[in-house]
Amino acid sequence: MKTLNATSLLTGALAGVTAALLLLGATPQSYFAILLVVASALPVLIAGLGWGNAAAATAVVVAALGLAVFASPLSALFVVIIMLAPAAWLSHLANLARPASEIGGPEGALAWYPLSDILAHLVALVTVSAIIIGAVLGYDDRFASIVVDQVLIAMKAQDPLFNPDQPVVEQIKSLFHIAWPLLFGALWVMILFAAYYIASRIVQTSGKGLRPREDMPSTLRMHRYAIFAFLGGLVLAFMGGTPAVIGALICGTFGAGFLLAGFAVFHFRTRGKSWRLPVLWIGYMSVLIFQVPAFFFLLSGLMDTRRAIALSPAGKTTDTETKEL
Repeated sequence: MKTLNATSLLTGALAGVTAALLLLGATPQSYFAILLVVASALPVLIAGLGWGNAAAATAVVVAALGLAVFASPLSALFVVIIMLAPAAWLSHLANLARPASEIGGPEGALAWYPLSDILAHLVALVTVSAIIIGAVLGYDDRFASIVVDQVLIAMKAQDPLFNPDQPVVEQIKSLFHIAWPLLFGALWVMILFAAYYIASRIVQTSGKGLRPREDMPSTLRMHRYAIFAFLGGLVLAFMGGTPAVIGALICGTFGAGFLLAGFAVFHFRTRGKSWRLPVLWIGYMSVLIFQVPAFFFLLSGLMDTRRAIALSPAGKTTDTETKEL
């Protein structure tokens, strides 16, 4: 047990150093800054999924200390809140299991924490984290004004005759003040889930994974009660002021969760079809290019909130089946 603990702590420390180096390399001048920030969650997730909670916690602490020393304590706090702590918590949830007999399953099998609940935890964590950061930085429209002004300057450089009226500019800033938290929340949920997916595949390939590989098209759904949070966000978004910003954030984070579930439904319903691959490509490209089709995937995720639990033989991490609740 002492050797296992020492290995876990050492692995976590190395993962923390890796995460810190990735984040320190994500300077505003770098074209790959966003990729480095995204990649910083992978070492924490890999450590947690493969070596347990101690490794994940150590990775978060080491990365935070490194950032506090070589960057700033405030940036370290923000990264821990929005990226590293959620990654560690996801790895903790993914490794939770109990005897399947406790939920009416077969004897001698393990029931793993539902993927739908992991996704619900993810969107809730990102929402709370963003609200905390917003409370620290303030919910005013300074950021929206700066971004819109910079875009207008770039457009004027391209076309000197471009000179929009001030009322139009103010309207654009007002819209972006609401659109920014929605986009930020949605993007960050998808980034963290993509990191979780990649990390879980890496750990399973290496043979260190505790959780069995799941059939995500059939199990990746949002929790049914998340619909009420999404509707609450829609109501807040029309109230104006700070409540509208928070409402837009909730719509973004929970909407991203339902969008991911909609993509999973898309994969599930096209399974076994000869035309599956081109249709999948067309579906994803239409979302990337036109954005409007994303509404139909979102609606699909809202309409299917099944909750399935992966079952596996005790002591094994392969050959799973699912039990629907």
